[in-house]
Formats: sequence, C-alpha cells, structure tokens
Amino acid sequence: MDIDTLKTFLEVNRTRHFGQAAENLFLSQSAVSARIRQLEEEVGVPLFSRQRNNIQLTAAGQRLLRYAENILNTWRRAKQEIGTNDASQIPFTIACMPALWDILLQRWIDYMQQTLPELILHTEVHDQEIMLRRVKDGTLDLVFCFGHPQTSELAIEEVLQIPLILVSSQPRQSLDAALANNYMLVDWGTTFATAHAQYFPDMPAAHMRLALGRMARDLLLSRGGSAYLAEPMVSEELRRKKLFRVKDAPVMNRGAYAVYSGESDKQALIKHALRFFAVSDIQTFAAV
Repeated sequence: MDIDTLKTFLEVNRTRHFGQAAENLFLSQSAVSARIRQLEEEVGVPLFSRQRNNIQLTAAGQRLLRYAENILNTWRRAKQEIGTNDASQIPFTIACMPALWDILLQRWIDYMQQTLPELILHTEVHDQEIMLRRVKDGTLDLVFCFGHPQTSELAIEEVLQIPLILVSSQPRQSLDAALANNYMLVDWGTTFATAHAQYFPDMPAAHMRLALGRMARDLLLSRGGSAYLAEPMVSEELRRKKLFRVKDAPVMNRGAYAVYSGESDKQALIKHALRFFAVSDIQTFAAV
C-alpha cells in the first residue's frame, strides 16, 4: 500500500465518481480503477459498491476511511516537521471551520507572524468532526470552531462571542420586509438554525441558502437583499453605509472556541496564540 493509493481511495469516496476523481487527481479513469482494485486486493474485501450512478462505501470501506485519513494526515505532518531545516523554526498547524476564517483568523495570522517570525504556519479548513479527530490524533495543533464541542478529551477555550445581525442593502428596512425580499439564509451552524426557526417560524422560504457569510456579503453588495452576518464582517460596510442594520431584528450570538490537546508539546505556543483574543473590542477582528 502507498500514499497515492490512499489518496485515490479518499478522492473516490469524496466525489463518489471514478471519472471525477480521476480528473481531480490528473489521472486516467483506468488508473484510478486499477488503484482501487489494488487496494481491495491488499485488504482482501471490496471497499466500494459499484452501481450505476451510485458508488458507495461498503462497511469495510467505512472502517478503512478513518485509518486512511489518519495515515495521510500523519504523513503530511511528518513532511512538515522533517522539512523544517532550521532548528529555530517552529512548525504550527491550525485549522478552522470555513465560516470562521474571515471573522477570526486573518488578523490573527498577522499577529502570529509579527510576534513569532520564526513560526512556520500551516493552515487548513475542515468541518468540526474532522478537526476534532485530527487534534486527538496529533496531526493538528490548534483548531477553531463554532459551539462548544462535546468532548472531555481536549482542552476547550471560548475566544469570542460573535454577534450575528440582520443587515440589508436597503436603509430603514423593516424586519418583515427584510425577511420577505431577497433574504439569504446563511449556514451559521445548528445552534443558529434552531434559534432562527424559533424567532421566525412563519417566515417565507429564503430567497437563497448559502454556506459562507462571505458569499452572502458579496451578493448583498452586488445584487441587494438581506442576510444574517457576523458583525465584524460588515462593520466597514455599515460605517460607509453600503449596508444597513435592520434595527428591529434580534441579535443571535455564536461562541467561537479554540480546541487543542492538553498533552500537546506546544502548550506555550498555543497559549501565546490565544492571547490575541484577549481583547475587548470585537471590531478588532473584522477582516480587511
């Protein structure tokens, strides 16, 4: 078994399509099929059920999935550590949920580079389940996520309470009008979705559903409409009157948390990294 074979297995699982996996890996479809057959021969069981337009992991494939991810993550981490030639350089690998990148980490990276110029920083974006798994197995040093993760195995610190506010491209718009006209529903996680449904049980279907706040902000500026966005993301647009707060709309707060292993050998570095968030002005975090 080699690393490329495991990469192919993970890509086929991600795309659920041999042709798309081949395109993404810059291989022929026959090469992808050959690698999967080779892997199945090595483990001795089928890993995918192959039906027309329906490729699914078998039970054995599901069991292999986590091991394959761990092997590749460990290999990447090993390359990072080994590839650091200068002994004074410090490799540090962090990850965050996509929605938190603009809110938390752009200014944080500036801080880390200015205060620790010897830092070799690696950044990744994943969903929460993958991040927590990789902190536990030691292939991520520090992760940032929404909500308080339900795990007793890791150290968890709240770094910021983020107000989600309803903003509109139209000034002095009422709450009912904002929700009825070109409203974009942003995925801010389960807690937000629950609160949103409780506040607005009878609202009409959203004009659009979006995975990222940045996408909604850009669409509001280019096409108009309304959406719940993190206040730090739109502070400049509100100040310049390009967007407007819907004043009678409820504010929904979301907690952002840092998660790391209490047994990490980089405790001092992690503590330094988290000092950045010990500020009182939330607008400090607004993305530039």
